[in-house]
Order: sequence, then structure tokens, then C-alpha cells
Amino acid sequence: MDSYFLDWLNLLLRWAHVITAIAWIGSSFYFVFLDSSLTPAADAKDRERGVSGELWAVHGGGFYHPQKYLVAPPALPSRLHWFYWESYSTWLTGFALFTVLYLVQAGTYLIDKSVFDWSPLAAGATALGFLAAFWLVYDLACRVWGQREPAMALGGMVATAVILFTWAACTLFAGRAAFLLVGAMMATAMSANVLFWIIPGQRAVVRQMKAGLPVDPVHGQRAKQRSVHNTYFTLPVLVAMLSNHYSFLYAAPRHWLVLVLLMAAGALIRHSFVARHRAHVLGQRTPWHWAAMGVALLVALGVWLKPSAPEDTAAGAPAPTLAQVQAIVAQRCVACHNAQLASKGVRLDTPQALQEHALQVHQQAVVLKLMPMNNATQMTEAERSVLRRWFLLEMGSPR
Repeated sequence: MDSYFLDWLNLLLRWAHVITAIAWIGSSFYFVFLDSSLTPAADAKDRERGVSGELWAVHGGGFYHPQKYLVAPPALPSRLHWFYWESYSTWLTGFALFTVLYLVQAGTYLIDKSVFDWSPLAAGATALGFLAAFWLVYDLACRVWGQREPAMALGGMVATAVILFTWAACTLFAGRAAFLLVGAMMATAMSANVLFWIIPGQRAVVRQMKAGLPVDPVHGQRAKQRSVHNTYFTLPVLVAMLSNHYSFLYAAPRHWLVLVLLMAAGALIRHSFVARHRAHVLGQRTPWHWAAMGVALLVALGVWLKPSAPEDTAAGAPAPTLAQVQAIVAQRCVACHNAQLASKGVRLDTPQALQEHALQVHQQAVVLKLMPMNNATQMTEAERSVLRRWFLLEMGSPR
């Protein structure tokens, strides 16, 4: 497929994915806030009609008065808004983007032969298996233990599953792909919660009301449980999706633990905000200690991952010749950066082009170690050292 067309497809899908994700997460955050901020209905007539909670709010030049019926209202309104396309659109655009970037180009993006050497077909099939397997494990835990175990116990089971799947992904796939895959599998579970539990439960309530039957409260209870799970997944999913752009995270030793700690920090910070809404209604202090724990985790990660000062290998050593550098680049980089392909508009197949892009070569191949992608051409540390010395000594870059 033409690389220019792929770039446009990547841009448009990513744009659509971000837009729909903002809509989904925004509505999720709002309803979690709303549920946690409700106070008992002040009007006795509202209480008689089954209103379990209400909120007065001001926004956009007007006043809003949302009310919640814990099980169902006395009668269905003529117009009822459903919140589900935000979720489905986010998953569909995300899966399309995952297909274009990772499945179609599995040999480049999913596989790092120094991590696990296997075929693109097997890697792609296993990646899809991760999406389905995590949902099945998570859903089984909720079905079996969700109704009889305390929320904390179920949360511990789900967290254990996330940790195990994260470790497995980082053991099988290139670091960058593994981080994104973990985010994708959790996002798949979130959207599946909407598709298989939240919306069907709400439809069951509507059917019972239309048939004149008593409304079974279990549908609302199950939907509420999955909705709460979704809000705790949100920040971990976002950080997993974003962190794959930062090589100091996915290239770190024990990078699976790095991702687990990042996601744990996100969940703790999210819990602080969820608990904050209810605390304000009850007149209690804001539980910032949960957010403080999340921030402390992030600070600890920053200290752990801080790179040590590089050894000054250039001191007293002769500068590598341009011919030596060209030989390395020709073997490791030119397959993608030549006159015919010029990936990302960068050519490295001539001495002039190499010198013109010396800063990018040093940044991408030596500092960040992003290139070659997933080290597909097996650039060695010794070769990266040669590139570094050439850049520092020949190009006169500040140290």
C-alpha cells in the first residue's frame, strides 16, 4: 500500500479516534460525577414519583436540574437519549487504526526479534487473541464473583489479570506495540461492557416497562457495576495508549512493570476524583490522599527511569570516518530511507543527506533508540556508539 495514502489514512483515523474518545470519556466522566453528586430529592412529589436523587447545576447561561430514578420512572418519555455510539465509534476507529498501523505492518511494528522471533501472521493473530482473551477473563470474573464478592476483592482479581496480560504482552511483542496492545485490550473490555451489559440491561428495563411488568433492579445494578469499572479503566487506558510514544518507558528494563505502575497511578488518581464528588455531598474532606499516592508512584517512576550520564566514549578516541558511519547507515537504515521510499521524508543514502539529517539520526537512533523501528535491522550498541561519537566529534554538537 502506498505510504503517502497510509499516512493520510493514519491521520484521519487517529483524528476520528481522538474525537470519539473525547466524547465517550467526557460523557463517562460526567455521569460518574452526576451519580456521585446526587442529593435526595427535595420535593416530596418527586420522591413519590421514584426520584432517588437530583442535582442543580448552572452551565452555558442556564440552569439544569437532572433527576435520577434508581430503577425506572413511572412512565417512559416519548423521547429517550441513549449513550452508546460514543463507545462504539471509539472502538471502531481505534481498531481500524490498530489494523492499519500494526496488523497490516505486523513485521515492522509488532515484532522485535530480540524479544520474540515469530511470523507476522502469528504475531497479528496473537494480538487479536489478546483483545478477546482479556475480555473473556474479565467478564468471567465479573459473572462469577461480581455479585457475591466485595468490590475491592473483584478489583484485585481484575488488577491481577491486567498485570498478567501486561507481562505477557511485553514478553511477546515489541515494547511500543505491547504498551498499545495493553491499552487496546482494556479499551475493548470497556466497549464490550457497553455492548453486552450496559445497553442490553437498559433495553431490558424499557421492554419490561412497555409490557407493564415490574422492573427487575438487577439490570441497573449490573450496568452500574460495569460503568464504574469503565471509569477506573479510563486513565490506565489513556496512559497505555500515550506511553507507547516514549521510548524511555517501553525500552526500560522490566518495562512491563513500568506500564503496570503507570496504570496504577492513573487508577489511584481517578479514584480520588470519584471519591471527591461523594465526599463533597456528605460534607467530608476531599480525599486527595489517593491522588497523592498516584503522584508518588509517578515520582518514583521518574527517579527509577532517570538515565545515568553517558560515558564519554569520545574522549581520546579517534572520530569515526564518514565512510564508517555510511556503512552502518547503509546496512541498518537505508532500506527505509532511500530515494525511492524516503520514509517520513528523510533520505540517508548519500553523504550529503546523511550530514543534513545528522541531528535526527543521533536523536532517533542513539538517544531515543526509536530507529530502526523495533530494531528490525539489528543495529548493535557498538554501532550506536559509533554514530554517537561521529555526531559529537565530527558535527560539533554540544554535549
